Amino acid sequence: MKFLVSQLKEVLGERAVRQNLRGVLSYLGILALTVGVFSLGFQAIMLYEGSQHSWLTGVYWTLTVMSTLGFGDITFQSDLGRLFSIVVLLSGIVMLLIVLPFVFIRFLYAPWIEAQVRLRAPRTLAEDTEGHVIICHYDEIARGLIASLDDRDIPYVVVEPDPVEAAALHGDGISVVTGPLDAAATYDALYASRARLAFTNLSDAVNTNIVLTIRELSSDLPIVALAEEMDSVDVLELAGATEVLALKHELGAQLASRITVGTPQAHRIGRYQDVVLAEFPLYHTSLAGRTIRDTRLRELTGLSVVGVWERGKLVPATPDTLLSKTSVPVVVGTEEQMLELDALFSIYMPNENPVLVIGGGTVGVAAAHELLRRDIQITILEKDPALAPLLAGVADRVVIGDAAHRETLVEAGLGKTQSVLLTTNDDAMNVFLSVYCRRLDPEVHIISRVNQDWNLEAIHRAGADFVLSYNALAVKSVLSIIEHRELVVVGEGADLFIEPVPSELAGKTLAESGIGATTGLNVIAIQHGQETWTNPQATVELPREGELVMLGTAAQHRAFSQLFAS
Repeated sequence: MKFLVSQLKEVLGERAVRQNLRGVLSYLGILALTVGVFSLGFQAIMLYEGSQHSWLTGVYWTLTVMSTLGFGDITFQSDLGRLFSIVVLLSGIVMLLIVLPFVFIRFLYAPWIEAQVRLRAPRTLAEDTEGHVIICHYDEIARGLIASLDDRDIPYVVVEPDPVEAAALHGDGISVVTGPLDAAATYDALYASRARLAFTNLSDAVNTNIVLTIRELSSDLPIVALAEEMDSVDVLELAGATEVLALKHELGAQLASRITVGTPQAHRIGRYQDVVLAEFPLYHTSLAGRTIRDTRLRELTGLSVVGVWERGKLVPATPDTLLSKTSVPVVVGTEEQMLELDALFSIYMPNENPVLVIGGGTVGVAAAHELLRRDIQITILEKDPALAPLLAGVADRVVIGDAAHRETLVEAGLGKTQSVLLTTNDDAMNVFLSVYCRRLDPEVHIISRVNQDWNLEAIHRAGADFVLSYNALAVKSVLSIIEHRELVVVGEGADLFIEPVPSELAGKTLAESGIGATTGLNVIAIQHGQETWTNPQATVELPREGELVMLGTAAQHRAFSQLFAS
C-alpha cells in the first residue's frame, strides 16, 4: 500500500502529469457532451416516428451504437433515423475505438510506467560506502574509467540527473544515483565526504558549479575537473578543483612527444619513482631487422625491453623478438641509462626537415607549441583560412588548403618530412589521411589522434604508427591521480598496474613466479615498505606484503587477477 501511495505521489507530483490529467478530463467532457447530444437526437427522431422512450434509454442506445455493440433491441424505422444511426456509429468508432485507447496510453498508462521506472532509479548509496569515485556524467570517458576502476576493484558511482536514464543505467549494471548535479543534497546522498575522488566531466560552466557545490560538503575531497578551454583552468582552480585537466592541450603535447625528428633519441613517457619508461622508434636506425638479443641494449645500457609496439599492439618482448622498422620498443631503467641509449643514437644523421602538422585546431596548436619548445621546425596544413593569422604565430610555415588533395600535401612538405602529425577532429578524415600519406610516402612516420576508441584498429590498419585517443588520455590521467603516481602514457590499451604480491608467490623469485610467462605483464618495480626495487632482476625474491608495479594491457591484468584471485 505504501508503494502504491508513493507511486501516486510520483505521478501526481509531476507538472507534466497534471497537464496530462487535464487533457484526459477534457476528452471525457467532450465524450459526455457528444453522448448527451446524440441522446437528444435519439429522443427527437423517436418522437418524429411516433415512439417515446426514457432519457436513460436514449443514453443506452447511444452507447450501444457508438461502441459498435448494436444489440438491435431499439431501432429506427425511417431513413432519417438510419442516417442518424450511421453518424452515431462513425463518431463512436473514432472517439471510442481510436481516440480513447490513444488517450489512455498517452496520458495515463505511459506516465504510470515512466513513474515506475523513475522509482527504480537509486537515490542514495549504501550507508557503509566509502573510498569510492564520484563520476558526474556518464559518457565515453566515464565508460572507460569505470572499466579501469572495476579492474582495480575501486568502487564508483555515476551521478545522473534524469531518473529514467538513471534507471536504464542501473538496469545495465552501472552504479548510479539520480539527483540534480548542482544540489548539495545529491552529493550528501553520495557520501562525498567519504569518497576517494570526484571527477567532473561536463562543460566548463557546469563543472565550476559542481565543484562549488561539492566544496560546501567537503573541503578536502580531491576533485578532478576537465577544462575545454585554457582560460577555464584558473576559474576551476579558484572554485576549488584540486586538479584541472586541459585534455586537448595535453593530447597535443603527448602526440608531439612521439615525433621523430632531429637526432634519434628515447622519448620519456613517464616514470614511477626512480623508474623511467621510454620508447624509441627504429626508423632509419641499424636496430631494425635485429632481434632484441642482437641489439645488446641491456648489455650496453642496462635498460630492459619490456614490450614492443607493432602498429598499435603491445607484444611481449623476448630475446628472440624480431624488430622491424615499424617497431617501437618500450624500455625501463634509470635516467642515466636512458642517456646511455641517447648516446647510442648520436651516430645517426639528424633529419632537419620540418614536421608536418595537419589540422590547426586546439590539439594541433598545442602540439605545435610543444614542438617549438624543442626547437623543431613546423609546417601546419589547415583548411580554414580564417585560422591563418593565429597559426602564423606558432608555426614556421602555414599552408592553407585541403589535405585530401595531393598537390596540397606535397606543397606542405610530404615526401620531405620524416613525421606527419594528424590532429583533425574528424576520425574518418584522420583514417583517410593515414592511408593517403602512407601511400604517398611509405617511409613517413605517422602520429594521429582519434576521438572514439573503436577507430583505433582502423587507423592502425590505415598506416598510423602511433595513435592516442582523447578518451583514453582522460582515463589514464584520472587513474594516475587516483593512484597518486605520475601520468604514464605508454599507448592505447597499455598501462601501469599496482597489485599486492600474491600470498602464493611470496618468497619466490621473480623468475619462479612466472608472472611474465603466464600473464604477459612486465614487473618494472617491487615495493616493500619504504623500499622500492626498480627494474628488478629475475633473481629478486618477492617479499610478503610487498607490491608489484607492472606494465601491460587490461586483458593481461585481468589474467593476473584471475590467476591469483586468492
